[in-house]
Amino acid sequence: MLKNVHHGDGVEEAFYFTDRVMTVSFHKFGDLFFPGTGDVKEIGEREGKFYAINVPLKDGIDDGSFTRLFRTIISKVVEMYRPGVIVLQCGADSLAGDRLGCFNLSIDGHAECVRFVKKFNLPLLVTGGGGYTKENVARCWTVETGVLLDTELPNEIPDNEYIKYFSPDHLLRIPNGHMENLNTKSYLSTIKTQVLENLRFIQHAPGVQMQEVPPDFYIPDFDEDEQNPDERMDRHTQDKQIQRDDEYYEGDNDNDHDMDDA
Repeated sequence: MLKNVHHGDGVEEAFYFTDRVMTVSFHKFGDLFFPGTGDVKEIGEREGKFYAINVPLKDGIDDGSFTRLFRTIISKVVEMYRPGVIVLQCGADSLAGDRLGCFNLSIDGHAECVRFVKKFNLPLLVTGGGGYTKENVARCWTVETGVLLDTELPNEIPDNEYIKYFSPDHLLRIPNGHMENLNTKSYLSTIKTQVLENLRFIQHAPGVQMQEVPPDFYIPDFDEDEQNPDERMDRHTQDKQIQRDDEYYEGDNDNDHDMDDA
């Protein structure tokens, strides 16, 4: 799952043809906004059809609109797909005041999504992401680390060697800004309906059949005297009998004697 102002195109592409991983991306969408992908109609292909979910948003989305949509869609994803583990990427460029972003989320609104995903009690890996106002990136990931550790942090940032970067108020949390929210109720309802409709077609995450894998260093012994000279040896077996020049053995190396005799 990615909540980032930019579409998670690389992660989506890696799993676009498989049902083994479901990707969900909440992002700003537009032809002139990097990377220009992430339409709600991009849903995966072949075995991965309907397993890529895109939630394209417009400028200025605020805490209330974002968290309502996030909770609704993620709840349905977990219900339908039943993942064994969740990877959550938290891009801080969706915060209000980001130099490149154009969303209007407060840190508390951003962190509420982390708190919501944590409540599923599934194995959870949380990563960073974009963010181009460095002071707010540090603030955001500090608050969200506190959420993951069930620790309420004071809003006053204690004195430290970097305190000057958080002037003049030295506060941990930032409020949302005053951008106009271009995401109308009608638009968000249409996106939500389309995503939930696509989720009706999926099956839960496929299981993985586990089996023991032999170690790479295992090489069977061969007795040349017992091998039939008239029986052709397959290439794979031949390769296992080749001694690499950069490998060292106790005792004399036959290859060295051959070179000396020559």
